[in-house]
Amino acid sequence: MKRCKLTFGFSMLMSALYMSEALAGSADYVYTPMVEQGEKEIDFKFGTAKLQDGSRQNVTSLGFGYGVNDFWFTEVYLKRESEAGEGLTIAEWENKFQLTETGKYPIEIGLITEFEAPTSNNNEPYEFKFGPLFQTEFGKLQLNANVLFERKFGPNDADESRFTEMGYQWQAKYRLQPSFELGLQGMGEMGQWNDWTSTSEQTHRFGPAVFGKVSVGNKQAIKYNAALLFGVSDAAPNNTFRMQVEYEF
Repeated sequence: MKRCKLTFGFSMLMSALYMSEALAGSADYVYTPMVEQGEKEIDFKFGTAKLQDGSRQNVTSLGFGYGVNDFWFTEVYLKRESEAGEGLTIAEWENKFQLTETGKYPIEIGLITEFEAPTSNNNEPYEFKFGPLFQTEFGKLQLNANVLFERKFGPNDADESRFTEMGYQWQAKYRLQPSFELGLQGMGEMGQWNDWTSTSEQTHRFGPAVFGKVSVGNKQAIKYNAALLFGVSDAAPNNTFRMQVEYEF
């Protein structure tokens, strides 16, 4: 079964590369590959970024997720984006697949897919995001690294400047105790997957992060993470604050 999942993930990745603007929104979080069967969650995300022109981008989302089995987690949510006085409401369907058995290999591998459809503006394109997820541990240190690909399509798809964009995420977390953990997060975009933009046009940012999980009852918990990311390339937002709170039951 796990071998089939790995084959499926590799095939999907190769397909995504041949699908033909920025990958990360201010509320985006670092994906992890682990799935827990039967887990249900209510998921709230918020992010705000100060852009290079002085304007601010705000993103808020609320979703519901469910662990269908031991390798598939699915979530649907509504997202609201606003920038320079204009807003957009988006419906999103996210699916995460754990492709390796927990603890069997030194590196846990997963797969993420996301489909976004605007609900408040028919002229906005749809978006599809896809990529492999990796996680490993060294004692109390947990490391994550993801490679993401994104393609816009639908309305206005005749724009020849639209290609498959490539980005990344990484995270380092030290598990002090379950309710409070410290770490770092980073995200960036390089442009077209097979023809990266110049360094000055790429968007790279990283900064400190906190994490935690607090039990609130039988099989119930509040899980949180937040980060303050600083732009380290010319095109990146000056700073971004992002947070995520989940009620698991």
